[in-house]
Amino acid sequence: MDLFKNIFKGDKVVWVIFLTLCLISIVEVFSASSTLTYKSGDYWAPVTQHSIYLLCGAFIIVGLHNINYKWFVPIAITLIPISMLLLVLVMFMGKVNDASRYIPLFGRQFQPSEIAKFAVVITTAFLLAKGQTEDGVADKTYKQILIVAGIICVLIFPENFSTAVLLFAVVLMLMCIGRVSLKKLGKLVGALAGIALAGFLFLEVTKNADIQVLHRFDTWRARIENFMKTETVPPEKYDLDKNGQVGHARIAVATSNVLGKGPGNSVERDFLSQAYSDFIYAIIIEELGLVGGIVVVLLYIALLFRVGMIARRCNKTFPALLIIGVALLLVTQAIFNMMVAVGLAPVTGQPLPLISRGGTSTFINCAYFGIILSVSRYTESLKDAEEAEDPENMQKELPPLGKNAEILNENEDILL
Repeated sequence: MDLFKNIFKGDKVVWVIFLTLCLISIVEVFSASSTLTYKSGDYWAPVTQHSIYLLCGAFIIVGLHNINYKWFVPIAITLIPISMLLLVLVMFMGKVNDASRYIPLFGRQFQPSEIAKFAVVITTAFLLAKGQTEDGVADKTYKQILIVAGIICVLIFPENFSTAVLLFAVVLMLMCIGRVSLKKLGKLVGALAGIALAGFLFLEVTKNADIQVLHRFDTWRARIENFMKTETVPPEKYDLDKNGQVGHARIAVATSNVLGKGPGNSVERDFLSQAYSDFIYAIIIEELGLVGGIVVVLLYIALLFRVGMIARRCNKTFPALLIIGVALLLVTQAIFNMMVAVGLAPVTGQPLPLISRGGTSTFINCAYFGIILSVSRYTESLKDAEEAEDPENMQKELPPLGKNAEILNENEDILL
């Protein structure tokens, strides 16, 4: 028992959420990988590999949650230029599913955008904490965040539109929580809306153009047009060859019930090419029913609420913004993946965090949990010091993000 306490330190609720997501992941990846087992001829290979990824991810969590959260800042700042270089390099790599998103590394595929997301969120939290003033966030800090996040998102955008949009959306939410003025954010959102409108018009103008550098535009246009269609198509006239992913995902959801068909009994997994990744939530609903689907949603929501509770116990701005940022990144991606699976958003290539099969994304998502647990250990140390009534170690707990919060801006501490 003492061994487990020494290994699984930090917030117990976060650990339970992580382990539950891993259990669901192993069961559903094992069931949803029928297309991979057919190609490889090995029934156990996909789930064995995925289980190894999760086990390695667990070691990442154990390692990171024993590190003081302050050390994540130099790591992230170092990764910013590295991720920029890798994002440029990946554009010249071979295409997978008509997109260049991976770099071969030791016989495996490595996704630089995941490293970039990790670095941007931590750097944004650090800059927001450092730039706090009595009137909100300093103008210089606001510009620094836009430059860093903007460059990374522009580099991600050509090959992974949805990842760039979700990352910048998380940065916007983090800036709102971090006391950037609503006037500035309003202007920024207005400018982004104008750019989006111009982008949609450009998609229409270049509909029949054959431009190599814009090779992903046809895919984006088709997905948006399919999502925007309002006419009802009879089942017998639905083209499953053209819209197979969406069609079979909807069939999986529609043929489910309250309790589902049971683990391992999915039918649509054999027709969904990304059943173990982008559309795994549809398989979860088909096999575990509405109950299973709701449980998965509640796990992510519970994670966000729990992180909020941990953040309120922080007496410094940076750790609070840090874990809010990584939690928003996890939960926003999860919600978008689930919306795609049930037909509430256009098709994208966003995996379901910790549940979908994948190497880079699994490791990075585990790193996010390690960061959350590291900060939770810090808040527990504050609580222990308070309970011990040690005048030297006790620190007054302040809500760092509220209107009446004390603005911490000592340069020697940098709000860490």
